[in-house]
Amino acid sequence: MNIIDKTDEELLEIGLPWWEELIKFSNKGQYGKFIRNFSYDLLLGLNEVELGKQFSRSELTRSLSEDYDFLGFIRRGEHVTLLFRVRSTKKEGEWLGRMVLGHDKEGEVKIFGASIF
Repeated sequence: MNIIDKTDEELLEIGLPWWEELIKFSNKGQYGKFIRNFSYDLLLGLNEVELGKQFSRSELTRSLSEDYDFLGFIRRGEHVTLLFRVRSTKKEGEWLGRMVLGHDKEGEVKIFGASIF
């Protein structure tokens, strides 16, 4: 099954707990737990040194509010992007969060991208 064929409810059942884990482990600086649902292809493309620096230096990635708003889905090709309005506990304003889900080579749903803009 292509992930874009899953219902909104099925996608939210997978995606919302993963998003909440990303926020929690980002705030705690727990890199190993942060990446545990990432696809193998995403892990191969990450520069662990740079990502580690971001974890340790970025005030935003260490102060994400657990109070977020789910904005919607973008379905394209073999991936679904979940969009979120994100806030910080220390910085004023709002950011756009995104998490891209898809099936890996073994057919499991994994995270293929995650970022905050």
